[in-house]
Formats: sequence, structure tokens, C-alpha cells
Amino acid sequence: MRTALVGYGLGGAAFHAPFIATTPGLEFSAVVTANPKRQAEVTARYPDTRVLSTLDEVWSGNFDLVVITTPNRFHATHARQVLEHGLNVVVDKPFAASAAEARALASIAHSRNLLLAPFHNRRWDGDFLTVRKLLAANTLGKVHRFESRFERYRPEIKNSWKESGDPKDLGSILYDLGTHLIDQSVALFGRPRSVHAEINTVRPTAKADDDVFLALTHDSGVRPHLWMSALAADQGPRFRVLGHDAAYVKHGMDPQEELLKAGETPATPGWGEDPEENWGTVNGQPHKTEPGAYQDFYAAVAAGKAPVPPQDAVTGLEIIEAAKQSATTGDTVRL
Repeated sequence: MRTALVGYGLGGAAFHAPFIATTPGLEFSAVVTANPKRQAEVTARYPDTRVLSTLDEVWSGNFDLVVITTPNRFHATHARQVLEHGLNVVVDKPFAASAAEARALASIAHSRNLLLAPFHNRRWDGDFLTVRKLLAANTLGKVHRFESRFERYRPEIKNSWKESGDPKDLGSILYDLGTHLIDQSVALFGRPRSVHAEINTVRPTAKADDDVFLALTHDSGVRPHLWMSALAADQGPRFRVLGHDAAYVKHGMDPQEELLKAGETPATPGWGEDPEENWGTVNGQPHKTEPGAYQDFYAAVAAGKAPVPPQDAVTGLEIIEAAKQSATTGDTVRL
């Protein structure tokens, strides 16, 4: 599949390009960026990849797949353009600004028999794969509490659209880290029955929401609690999963993000492996973390499959919309 990557910021350079370039069945044919510095970076690292300045140049490029990793506000618009030109598309998170936009994209893709894949790569974090394996094996027994956190300590505000207070920029941490946490919960437990949320802006000069807590309730009885924060001077466990028979507790982050930022690729020996000192525990005993495998997302795309169903992204956006309503009214919102 001849592939064009649209956008070459951190997301494009670290989370997409290395996998497009190394996945059998994909050809890294072009990058779209108007930034001269980023154009030079593409040419230096991927000399066989064309550099285009505008999305319009893609339509005449004989591509099969387009990957959208532009700023959040453009995701749905660019994805719609790609689909309307008859091309398959991967869309970085958040998939769209609203559940209605996401449904519309899914409808276009279905009507044209095109692949539409939300880039929810955190389904291939090693710690999440470990949780999934434990649940599949019923190692913990019936799970009643699922706690999941993405917490950081970044007291200084960056000059970035991700810190923007303009709702159109989707700069809230709820759309950023929250999209991953919600998607992982949906992948494990499906659509919740109700949502309760606390959404705050806690850094003194911040304009975007930067501290959020979500409590979800499922008919099965499991209650996911999700935390995301940019001002957590002490981070809680990444996962704490309580079952009738055992508990799994894991601290620290999946190593793949830092490896990618350092310029490593999936071809690196030991890719995605968690150091033993970072393993989680099952009832206090060390439990090996499954290797992280972001490369599996693009392997599925190369095989013509959507690794994450668009409907799951729709559900995630419905949860975000319910969370915003709950935080405004103080009420629990039913889905």
C-alpha cells in the first residue's frame, strides 16, 4: 500500500513514520508538511520518501493509504477529504471532535468499502496487553474495579495548540490522554452504562483542562476509574485491577514512547520489553509484562484490516461528551 503521511510533528515523526517505513506491505511514499525544517528532517531520515507541501497534492499521487496526524481540529475534516477521494485512512486520536462527526466518517467509509482506522495505539502498550491476557485467562477472577492512570508533572505551560483554551483545538487533556484511557476501558469492557466526571484546570495560567477523573459503570458490575493529569507531583499506579481472586498492580509507563522519541524503531533488539524492575505484580508477586507492540497496529492495516473498529472511537467520543455534561451539571450521565 503506497502510503502518504500527513503531518510531521512529534506524532508523525515518532509514532507513525517508523512503523510505516518498517511494516511489510506498506511503502512509505510521501510526507505532507509545509514546514521547511520538517521537510529537511524527512529527506535526511527517509531519502526515498517524497515531500509534499499540501494535502491537495495527495489526490494525484496514486496513493492507497493516507495517515492523518495533523493538529486535532483538522482530523475529521482531513479524514473526510481522504475518504471522499476514495482512499483508505488512518486517523490519529482524537478521531473527531464529536461522536456525530465520527459516525459520519464511519458511514462514508462503509458506503465506499474503505478502511478507516482510529490510531488508538495504546491498545498495544505492554502493560495493557498484560491486563488483557490476565482477564482472558481469568487469573484475577471476576473484576469489579479497574483503575487506570496517565499522570504527568508538567507545571509549565507550553506554547502549543495542545494547551489552547479554544474548544475547536480540542486541547483538553480529556481529548489527549483521556482518549487512550477511555479506549482501553472500552476495549476491555465495552460501552459503559453511565459516566460521572470531574474536569478541572489546576495549573494557574493554563487555559485547557489539565486534570480529569472519570468514573464509569457497566451493567456487568465492573467500575473503571480513570485519571489523567498534567500536575501530578506523585504518580499513582498505571494500572490497579481488582478481581475476586487476585489483583494486578503496575507502576510506570510502557517504554515504546521514549524509545520512539530517541529515534529507535521496532527493529531494535528487545523492542517493547519492560525491564524486570518495572514489572507489575499479581497478589504481590512479580508478573512479567508482555512486550509492547505498536507495530502490530500497522501490520493489521497492511493486511487490509482496521485494528480498532471505528465504532469504538464513536463510543469513546460519546463517553467524552457525557463526561463534559456530567462535569458541568455534577450529575451522573447515562449513555
